[in-house]
Amino acid sequence: MKKAATILAAAILVVSLFSLAFAGEMKGTIKSVDAKAGTAVFCAEGTTADVTLKADKSVDLSKVKAGDKVAVTVDKDTMTSVKAVAKPKASVGC
Repeated sequence: MKKAATILAAAILVVSLFSLAFAGEMKGTIKSVDAKAGTAVFCAEGTTADVTLKADKSVDLSKVKAGDKVAVTVDKDTMTSVKAVAKPKASVGC
């Protein structure tokens, strides 16, 4: 039973990574940033899989931090752009 669960978990991870590899622009959360290595861990909305993305030379990782809600553009496993997602304004009144 453990072997089947491991295979299923691996299959889900592969499918998640495959969908991210060709996804274009996605919204999600930055989980961590390693500026020295030039990588960021990203979790797309609607998934629980964290993916480590390499940052393109044009991406300034000093402008993002863990917990930021962002929209990223991805080409294979490389983040080619990242921008903050505007927080919705609180409604006023009734």
